[in-house]
Parts: sequence; C-alpha cells; structure tokens
Amino acid sequence: MHRLSRLGLVLVVTTGLATAAFSAQSPTAAPAPGHSGVGVDLAGIDRDAAPGDGFDRYANGAWRARTEIPADRSRIGSFLTAAMLVEQRNVDIIAGASRSNPAPGTDARRIADYHAAFLDRAAIERRGIAPLRPHLERIRSIASRRDLSAALGASMRADVDPLNATAFGTENLFGVFVAQGLQEPNRNFAYLLQGGLGLPDREYYLSETPEMRRVRDGYQAYVGQMLALMGVADAEDRAARIIDLEIKIARAHVDAVAAQDPHRVQTWGRAEFAARAPGIDWDAFLGSARLADEERIIAWHAEPIRGISALVASEPLDTWKDWFAFHTASRMAAMLPQAYDDLRFSFYGRVLAGQQQQRPLDRRAIQATSNALVDAVGKIYVERHFPASAKADVDEMVRNIVQAFDRRLTGLTWMAPETLREARRKVETVTVGIGYPERWRGYSGLEIRDDDAFGNAWRAAEAEYRHQLGKLGRPVDRGEWWLGAHTVNAVFLPLQNAMNFPAGILEAPFYDRTADPAYNYGAIGSVIGHEISHSFDNLGAEFDAEGRLRNWWTSEDMAHFREASQALVRQYDGYEPFAGLHLNGELTLGENIADLAGLAAAYDAYRASLGGRPAPVIGGLTADQRFFLGFASAHRESAREAALRNLIATDSHSPGRYRIETVRNLQAWYDAFDVRPGQALYLAPADRVSVW
Repeated sequence: MHRLSRLGLVLVVTTGLATAAFSAQSPTAAPAPGHSGVGVDLAGIDRDAAPGDGFDRYANGAWRARTEIPADRSRIGSFLTAAMLVEQRNVDIIAGASRSNPAPGTDARRIADYHAAFLDRAAIERRGIAPLRPHLERIRSIASRRDLSAALGASMRADVDPLNATAFGTENLFGVFVAQGLQEPNRNFAYLLQGGLGLPDREYYLSETPEMRRVRDGYQAYVGQMLALMGVADAEDRAARIIDLEIKIARAHVDAVAAQDPHRVQTWGRAEFAARAPGIDWDAFLGSARLADEERIIAWHAEPIRGISALVASEPLDTWKDWFAFHTASRMAAMLPQAYDDLRFSFYGRVLAGQQQQRPLDRRAIQATSNALVDAVGKIYVERHFPASAKADVDEMVRNIVQAFDRRLTGLTWMAPETLREARRKVETVTVGIGYPERWRGYSGLEIRDDDAFGNAWRAAEAEYRHQLGKLGRPVDRGEWWLGAHTVNAVFLPLQNAMNFPAGILEAPFYDRTADPAYNYGAIGSVIGHEISHSFDNLGAEFDAEGRLRNWWTSEDMAHFREASQALVRQYDGYEPFAGLHLNGELTLGENIADLAGLAAAYDAYRASLGGRPAPVIGGLTADQRFFLGFASAHRESAREAALRNLIATDSHSPGRYRIETVRNLQAWYDAFDVRPGQALYLAPADRVSVW
C-alpha cells in the first residue's frame, strides 16, 4: 500500500465534489436551499453513550454496531465510504474508455488497454511465468559483487516522500525520492532511503511479542511457498536464509521515529559513497540506477545505507540472489498466474491485515489502472465531477481557515516577534492546490498493450522512475502535486510549503453540499486545518517559508513548543488499545499536533463565518454539536485487529478513535456537550494540551 499522505489511509481511486456555499445563517430564517441538512449521520449516534465518557462511541457507536467490515477489507470508515463512490465513478471512466475504442497512442487507449490486460486472466494463465523468466535469468547470471551491485541499482524505483511517510520499507534495496534540497530549495536532488524489507517495519523482525512472531513466522512460510512455486529447490532452507538476511537489514534500519528526523540526513558527494558506505560497488550501482551524473546525493537514511551496503559484501551471494528473485516475483504476483496472486494475498491480506477475501478482480483492475495512469484517469474524473464552482467554494473555505490559523498565531503570548514574523510568513506564502494540478502529466512514452499485464505494470513503474529522475537538473516546480486528483486523501509538503486537496476527498462524508456549514467546517474543515497545521508540527516547524531546513525559532520559543508537544506525546502514550500495547506518542506526534491545531483553527473559522450572528439549531443539534460530530464523522473507522496492530506499529497516524478524542483538549467541546468532571475524557483546564 502506497503511503504518501499524513492524513490517513491512501486509497488511489476516484471521487467527485459538488458545489457548496459557506454563508452565515440566521437561527430564525430557513436555511438556504442546499444547506438545510444536518450533515451528521444521526442514526450513527449511540444515544446511550455519554459524549464525555467516549466521544467516538457516542458519535459513531450505533454505526459501528450495525456495520460489518467487508470480507475483502481490513478496515472500513469514512475514507472507504468516499473511496467507494470514487471507485464507481472510475468504473464508468475506465469502462467508457474501453467502449469508445479510442485511437492508438492516446491516453484513453492506454487506459482501455491496461484495464483489459489486467482483467484477461486467461491470457495471464497461458503465459505462465514467461514474463518473469528474463528477470530471473538476469538474477541467476549474477556472478560477482559488482554484478549484484549493478543489478540492485537497475531495480531501483521511485519511493515515497520521506517527510510524509513512516513505512519506509520497500522491497527494493533502497528507495529513491526526488525533490528540492533541504538547504538548496531551488535545486532538485535524489534522496536515497532505507529499504530491502518485505514486512512493513523493522519492528516486525525484531520484536518478540507473540503477535509479531506470528506475522514473522507467516512471512517465512510465504517466502518458502513462493520459492517452491517458482520451482526453486530447497525452498524452505532458502526462505530461512532470506529471513535471516532481512533481519540483519532490519537491524541496520532506524526506527519509524528516527526515520523522519531531517537532522540525521547527510549529503554525500558522488565519489564519497565508497568510503562512507563500503560494501556495494557504488560505481556499478549508481550507474545502473541512472544516478551516475549526480554530483551530490542526499542520504536520508545515512546509517541504514552504511549498514545495508556492508551486508551486500558480507552476506553470501547466493542468499542475495534468492532474496532478489523472491521479491521480484512477490512484487509482481498480481500479474502472474492465479496461484501466485492467491499466495501473495494469503500472507499480505489474511495474515498481515486480517482480510478474509481478496478484492474482486474487476475492482482491483480499476485500482491498478488508476494507479498506473493516475493523471490520465484523474483528468477525465475532474472534467466530469469537479466543476470550477466547486473549486472556488472550497478555495474560500481554505482561505477562511488559513486566516483563522494566522489569527491564532498573532494571539500567542509566548512567541517572540521575530519567530512570529517567520511563522506568519509561512502561512502567507503557503501554496494550496485544490482539486487537481495546474499541469497534467502526459504518458506518450509509455507502451501499454492489451495482452501484457505483466509488461504494462513493469513499464509503468519504470516510467514513474524516469519521470522522477527527469526532475534532476530542472527548476523546482513549486506547484508539483504528489497525489492524484481522484485520491481520497490530502497532503502537506514541508519542502514545498504546499498542500494538495484532491477532488477525491472533497466528497461526503468529508464534504456535504447539502449540509449546513457547521458540519462541513467540522469535517472537511478539520482536514484543511490539519494540513495547514502540519506546517507547524514537530517536523514542519523545522522548515522555513521556502522549504529550507532552518532554525527560525528563538531558543525560548522552541523550548515552549517542545514542552507543549511533549504533553501531547504523554497524552497519546497513555492510550492502550490492547492489553500491554500503548500508542507511540512520539511516532504519532506530528499527526496529533495537526489534528488538534487543525480542529481548533477550523472551529475558529466557522465561528468567524457567522459574522457575530447566532447559528441555527438543525436536527435537534446546535451548530457546535454539528461541528464536532462532523469531525468525528471524518475519522470514523472500524478495523480488524491485525490491521489495527499494524497501524499502531508503523503509522504516524493514531487510530481513528483516538484522533477523534483530541476534542477533550478544546473548551468548546466541553461546552457543546456539557462534559463534566468525573467523566472519562474530562481533563482539568490546566491539563488540556494547546500547542497552537
């Protein structure tokens, strides 16, 4: 699963947005047409629960009691609700491309052919593993460390943004991310990231808890079964050696908290790699990775790169070849015969995520096509489902929340004038992308055939890598988008001081055109505030308005900020979803800061939008109640235990229940629901956390 955003689960599917207006309402006048709805899922509220004893249980308890997680899902909630609508719209887009018989060489033809090839399982079965064989032959032909280094470099592919992800593990030995430099914001650099793992995080290899051992044992069984299916002799013994190698790679990795720390990053000259990270033949590696012409490369995970490079020299060549062959087959299993596809799902779906069934083939075909040709599909989606009026309406809401955040900054009593000046400059210069990018990516160089599912996926990954490397040596694009227009997610980009709000997330239950503004400010408004607040979370605060890693704080202000942040760490460390398993407040700190500050800014923006007039009571709920219930709707979820444990171990986001309960830090929530001392969520005013 691709992890890019700091908001939530990335679902690369399509969705739409209808228009909404955000005007103040008089409590005595009838709500304007299109804005009369309560927005809140009234049937989802558990009326027997007290908001002060568990706000998630109150807001979503009845919904959770009546909602089963589909057998082909590991969790369900608001993201999936929006994604299912988006997915259905994508069905129409992709099926329409197939029916229209588009001209060869067009993006519509590529969409139709990619989709047709993925669905043609009979053709995939007939070809067997023939598409995989050339890749396996190249691996078998490796006869030296130089050969291995060259082959590993040739397998490099584009990776996720290290500033916005915690699961840095990639089945390639390293990942590559291309973006502006930490100290040189006007120049693009290649970033090298730790990789080489088939499990989501180093803790899956190193932890001795029963749950982690169960997953690790399941993974070793999967590796052995995959090797046997490929016809490899002594599959179980070779699988054991692969697992042993990955345990050593995991020991070289830094943990999920350290992996986000920009101060651990080093910039290495092209000629320095051999001395700084001996083991890999770096001339061969970087040449095959098409990075040989780069004078400097940023080692985002410098220590892991050293450790992994040493393993290339110290571990048996045959073990590396087995590791390489296994991961090549595993990564491409969906484009191989059914036995390979089923085997991969049996581990990654059932064991790791608790999923009971594989998603239907037709839906996987839609997602695969959408992922491979993201801008081609997204452009059609926007044309059909995201009118200019919708973009203008959401833009107005964003401006209101940005202004509210700025007012919160100016109201701080602890921040020195020089720090405040830089902070406000970040807010004033932030780039906000709404709906879709200004420039769409083209796919004219990508060959897609209607009878070659394996080749299509392989070439699409190579094309993405070439696209990312193509940014090297070119001016930095401040308006670059990192999410597809039809993605149900949002993202803040510290290096660009920019935010993307795709059309995909601008849909109910995040954004409801029929609802009164109170609900929308609580739901999508809190999402907008969340991304704005990332500019000032524990990571975003390290970067200035140009995206340069620079300390623009006074020492006193930074000390105050860190003290407030640690109070939030302690609050989340105290949550215990399973006996003996607590949340990691340090890992989730950035997201928790953004949830809290974003919710506060969205609330301020909503109250300001009323212009001093009282808001209407709708559906028996006050405006403030609808606002906070809108926030709870946006983070509603139910997850299988395996999926929830995975999230706690690897994700920078807290589980939905605990994100929702950040309301306990805001006085307005206490007033809205009459929360009193003695209730489980009650915090004395002095104990409530306020970072921004």
